Amino acid sequence: MKFLQLIRYKNLLLLALMQLIIRFGYLEQIHIPLSLFYWQYALLVLATVLIAAGGYVINDIFDQETDQHNKPNKVIIGTYISESVAYNIYAGLTITGVACGFILASSILHPNFAILFILIATLLYIYASTLKQIAIIGNILIAALLAFSVIIIGIFDIFPNTFEINQQQMALAFSILLDYAKFAFFINLVREIIKDIQDIEGDKIMEMKTLPIIIGTFKSTKIAFGILLIPTLYLFYYVYHYLFTNNLFYGIFYLMIMVIAPLILCLIRIWNAKEKKDYMYISTLLKWIIFFGIISIWIITFNIKQNA
Repeated sequence: MKFLQLIRYKNLLLLALMQLIIRFGYLEQIHIPLSLFYWQYALLVLATVLIAAGGYVINDIFDQETDQHNKPNKVIIGTYISESVAYNIYAGLTITGVACGFILASSILHPNFAILFILIATLLYIYASTLKQIAIIGNILIAALLAFSVIIIGIFDIFPNTFEINQQQMALAFSILLDYAKFAFFINLVREIIKDIQDIEGDKIMEMKTLPIIIGTFKSTKIAFGILLIPTLYLFYYVYHYLFTNNLFYGIFYLMIMVIAPLILCLIRIWNAKEKKDYMYISTLLKWIIFFGIISIWIITFNIKQNA
């Protein structure tokens, strides 16, 4: 159980489920010529999940002292799992994930695509060892990597089967994935800032240079509020411009209840947040907003098919 907690198995399950929803709830439903067989797509999901798991482990290895201050009851490395064993777990997960990526890239006759998995694993290590301590840079990197877990589906499942005859259709499918990737990026960027505010006391002791330490909790909270306002306002525009005008009422109802309403609640909670428990609540809520936001791709696609 401690191993599962170390690799954040709940987050990994959500990541895998999101990638499966994009494939089976969206890409297969719009009937475009996909590149990957099911076993290849399973490799893609497995590679993503394993490398992400490795990222969680290496992050905890470098965060041992900080976590003793920020969340002493949840420290696993050094308490239940030794640092040397943790390094072996990290190496095993990362190497296996990259190997899955190599097999996948070779199977679609694009072996050069394997460099993407090496790059992701490398960036996760650099983040944990260095960039996490630099204001906003580390936040942007982690948010971008989550967004890339959506984009990589298009790279492997859409791009290889894109030809002149279907270029417009495939470009449209990929552009929708990009929209969801942007949504995930903004929400997760806010979440990373909120987590830094939540962990400010321990980070100060470790002399880290996170955004809340440099400019203060109040200003950081307002920046998080401003960033979160961007996807919230865009969703109102999207609901009216794309869904309402096309009578996609299932999609409208779902987005309003499961995504936009929680976003508004989150904005209110961020504006009024003062205590650590407030930021913990906001962080959890943002994680679920990302998940339900990704699910909307399935709901909207189903609604479009119903109206066809």
